[in-house]
Amino acid sequence: MTIGFVVNNIKTEGPGYATIFLAQCMHNLGHTVFLMGVGDLAYYPDGYMGATAVQADPKHKYKSPATYLEAIQSEKAITVRVTAPDLDVLMLRNDPSAEGEGRAWAQNAGIIFGQLALRHGVIVLNDPTSLSDAVNKMYFQHFPEAVRPRTLITRDKEEIKEFFREQKNNIILKPLQGSGGSGVFMVKKNDATNLNQIVEAISRDGYVIAQEYLPQASEGDVRLFVVNGEALQYKGKYCAMRRVGAKDDIRSNMHAGGSAQAVEVDQTMLDLVELVRPKLIQDGMFMVGLDIVGDKLMEINVFSPGGLSDITEMKGVDFSVPIIETLERKVHYKKTYGVQIDNKTVAMI
Repeated sequence: MTIGFVVNNIKTEGPGYATIFLAQCMHNLGHTVFLMGVGDLAYYPDGYMGATAVQADPKHKYKSPATYLEAIQSEKAITVRVTAPDLDVLMLRNDPSAEGEGRAWAQNAGIIFGQLALRHGVIVLNDPTSLSDAVNKMYFQHFPEAVRPRTLITRDKEEIKEFFREQKNNIILKPLQGSGGSGVFMVKKNDATNLNQIVEAISRDGYVIAQEYLPQASEGDVRLFVVNGEALQYKGKYCAMRRVGAKDDIRSNMHAGGSAQAVEVDQTMLDLVELVRPKLIQDGMFMVGLDIVGDKLMEINVFSPGGLSDITEMKGVDFSVPIIETLERKVHYKKTYGVQIDNKTVAMI
């Protein structure tokens, strides 16, 4: 199997990233693995999308994601031009919201080039047509109301004030665009003095999400991986961890200083998976991360859910194995059926 991973920038990848973990595991199994940043993507005169990609030494096996990452970031990495016909699978692992100032061009690049790759029979995961609808948190509102906290999305300061009064409790304010805990604030029920200032700061860049505060959030959230519409499990263990925020920080994201703890997946969490499963299948969302607080979802990460290597280490079970096995099956199905089955179907079987 030949697979390409699209990331924001190869030079900014970290050894703990799920993409690097998966790429290293696949490389060691003998699969051909290419990594490419969104800035490396191209459309060539012969009608194919492709990229200037890097590859680690195929004759060498790497002991850890860190040594693999060092190899692909070094001058010894193999640089090669890859085009769509060379690939069986293209995994879009770049996060549009992580693109900094001056890189607005990069936000949709993976999606656009992923859509071009579909024309030549490449399996593109997650489905790029659906990903184009998920570039901001509004995508979350398409899931059943039963799984979501009470939410208002607006730029109207007075509407947010009214929502705050209605809740009679703390509320969370955050931007519609963005991820990783960036720009997330909690306004406490007895302290509305900073409400105007926070709303003004967030609304400068677009819409504001006002959300009810779930008291269980003080205990962090649970990141649960869902693959093929099912909670990912291997050898009787679920791929999940509890993320607890740093002291006096409402954010539990690992990039925002959160820490990982072991967690047991319960029936409430599995019921949430069942409720979102039809929409994930419809949209061809092969691998996503659910962020769970109590009996609600705080977010569905469809671009680059992280924590895979942390959970593997914590649970003592290699969760790359079932992911790679299902990718191998998808390639087999695609080669067997060709254009008779579309990308969204292949993504979820």
